[in-house]
Amino acid sequence: MIQTQTYLNIADNSGARKIMCIKILGTNNPTYGQIGDIIIGVVKDATPNMPTKRSEIVRAVIVRTRKTLRRPDGMSIRFDENAAVIINKDKNPKGTRVFGPIAKELRDKHFTKIISLAPEVV
Repeated sequence: MIQTQTYLNIADNSGARKIMCIKILGTNNPTYGQIGDIIIGVVKDATPNMPTKRSEIVRAVIVRTRKTLRRPDGMSIRFDENAAVIINKDKNPKGTRVFGPIAKELRDKHFTKIISLAPEVV
């Protein structure tokens, strides 16, 4: 569960390293965000000489959460960290690579470009 003021790691090579969530957009419950929800965040830590700068406002999609996610078939999945991928207005990732495992729930929410860039889909 991601809520406002939550710090997330960035799972792509857009230049940001950490963002802080300031608004949850793509969900029925605007208090908490789950995997596949779109958030608005501010970049708190960034790599030097990259397109995404510190204190920049960005959109991102949540790809991993520490909260256990229950699937309809009864299986549950949990990750070691909260992570997101920075996207643009067209829901395409800003970076060209995605790091770490990605939950397959993103395919249901039509983030196929992120799924294709990911090294592992669980």
